[in-house]
Order: sequence, then structure tokens, then C-alpha cells
Amino acid sequence: MRIAHVTHEYAPAISGVAKVVEELAERQAEQGNEVHVFTSDWDKKKKLKKKEEILNKVHIHRFKHIARIGNFSIIYVSFFPILLKGKFDIIHSHVFGHLHFFLSSLAAKLSRAKHVHTTHCPWTDAHRSIISRLGILVSYNIFSRLALKLTDKIIAITPWEFNFIKKFGGEDKKIINIPNGMSSEFFKKIKNNNFKNKNKINEKNKIVLFFGRLNVTKGPDKFVEIAKLVLKQRDDVIFIIRGPDEGMKKIIQESIKNEKNIILMPETRDKEEIIKMYQSADIFVIPSFREGLPLTLFEAMASGLPIVASPVNGIPFEMNQDNGFLVNYGDNEEFAEKIMELLNNNKLRESIRKNNLERARNYNWDLIAKKTLKIYNEILGRS
Repeated sequence: MRIAHVTHEYAPAISGVAKVVEELAERQAEQGNEVHVFTSDWDKKKKLKKKEEILNKVHIHRFKHIARIGNFSIIYVSFFPILLKGKFDIIHSHVFGHLHFFLSSLAAKLSRAKHVHTTHCPWTDAHRSIISRLGILVSYNIFSRLALKLTDKIIAITPWEFNFIKKFGGEDKKIINIPNGMSSEFFKKIKNNNFKNKNKINEKNKIVLFFGRLNVTKGPDKFVEIAKLVLKQRDDVIFIIRGPDEGMKKIIQESIKNEKNIILMPETRDKEEIIKMYQSADIFVIPSFREGLPLTLFEAMASGLPIVASPVNGIPFEMNQDNGFLVNYGDNEEFAEKIMELLNNNKLRESIRKNNLERARNYNWDLIAKKTLKIYNEILGRS
């Protein structure tokens, strides 16, 4: 099977969408399919010089971007004629509302390929510029609405998306829910975990973790405020913030100041280091006001961590009181209270740990990839 993924972001760019595409593409290639990724040459920090390469059997094609609208949209169009002539069986586009979604649907229609689209939960205009909101208004109601009509199957990463998809013309019969996933490596307990020792953290200290992009939508500034509230009550807790900077690093540094129990760590892409960090932590916090369905939610579950999160978008569909606590965005006092409750109750943490380890098995990337491939075969009439 010849498969093309079309996405505005791909490795080395760090984002949930980029990771989803990478996990699917590499598994599909490993199964013997010819897999191509069409993406932009922007990795959120710089232009990438290498335009063509094969990584883990995946053919990666990077195209010059002609415009950027913040970190929300990267506009690139020169992939279209190559995609059109590629003789693909499946064209799988990612993220509703972007120009490459419309162009992918058009290429699929003209080349008689089947088109699958994953929307990736973009249904909010919070903290977006006027230009972005205007672009959304035009794209959602004209170009993306038309693209949905041309799409053979629409993947929603959470049921929360269904009504939005239908609002913009998606048909019920085309929509299917397949959540994001995480690697099975997160289930494996690392022996002789040296994370605390390496970072000069006392073995007796508890760790509360924020791991995600330092973007205003993720609420890293709120995490620091919550940490300070907890530290007024306990001084044996270390709060760790880690992730790539998207405009918030200096703000976080200024907010932390000389607080020794709040540590802003450098970003890392080392998977073993990330797993060590998760397995050394005691609680995972997601204080976001906007999310799709964060991969870190499942990684934290697979690491056995209780979770305190904002009930935004897809999150409350995937966790409940058995997995931790849901607290409204901006309610720092309630966040701090729930973190304290978990810190002070070993029995509760252990109960949630077991629940999350069990639930995480539903989000294994191998399982997600298998479900996705089944959709491809169904719309190709091969099931």
C-alpha cells in the first residue's frame, strides 16, 4: 500500500501532531507499506536544510513554507503537484482548518486516492491573533467545509470533536473516534533509575511534574503559581517544568526567581531520559486552558502517575476520578488542594497508579496503528 501523510509539522519539530504522524508512519512502513510524509521545512525554530531523507523506512519530503501564522499555521503549497502525481492508495492529512488539508482532499479527488483526515481537535480560537481568527473563519466555513465533503473517513481523536465536525459538514457515517497513543516503552520499569541522583534531588523528595510545550495554552505559568501554593504547606516537594520553549521560558524563569524547589529543566528528546523522569515523579499536572488530546496524558498513565488536569476538550473523555482529579483552568487553589491530597494519601496514589497502568493499555501505539490501518483497508474495499 502506498500511503502519504500530509502534516505541517514532523520530526524534529516537537508537537503532539508531529509525534502522532511519526508513530503511525513508522509502524506502517515497518509493516511493508511504502510511506511518505509531506511536510513543511519549519521545525518551530528554524528552516530545515535537508528537504529529502528516509528515516526508519519513511520517505520524508520537506517543502519551503511561504508563511507562518504564529505557531498555529504553517503555509506550504509546493507539495501539491507531487502529491497529485504520487499514485497513492491513501492520502492521510492532519489538522482541520489548514490549507494543506484542503489541498490534500483535492489531490485525493483528482488522483482517485482515498482520503483520510485526522482533525486533531483545533476547535477554539482562544489566544489566537486577529489574523488567525479571520483565517479560521474563512477556512473552516469555506475550504475546510468543502474538504470534509471530499474526505472518505474522518478520525476524531476524542468524541468531544463530533459536534464540531458535523457543524462544518462532516457526515456521521464518516466519523470515527481513534484516540492518540503512547509507546509501549513507557510501561517498562527502568532499573537503577538515576534521575533524582543525576539532578541532585533527594530520594525522599516527592516530584510533581509538568512536561509539555512552554506555550501559554499549556499553562506553565499557572503551574509555577500552583507550586508556590503547595510549597507554603510542604517543603519536601520538587516541582519540575520541562519542555520546548514557545514563548514562555523567560516568563517562567522570572516567576520562579530563587525558589529552589521549582526546577526548569532543559528540553530533551531522549526517550529514555523522559521515561526516567516520568518514573521518578509522583504526580503529573496538566493546567492547560486548551488541549486536543495530549500524548503526555497517556504517557503519565503508563508511568503510573496520578493526574491533576483541567477538564478541557478531550481530557475528560479519557480520565475520571479513578485516574486523578479534574480542576477548572485558573483555579490554582483547587489545583494545589488536589495535589496536596495526593501527596498526603499514599493509599490513594497507589490506587490511582494501578488504575492508570491498566487504562493506559488501551492507548498503545501498536493498537492505534492497527485501528488506523483497518480504516485504510475498509475504504479501499480490502476488509
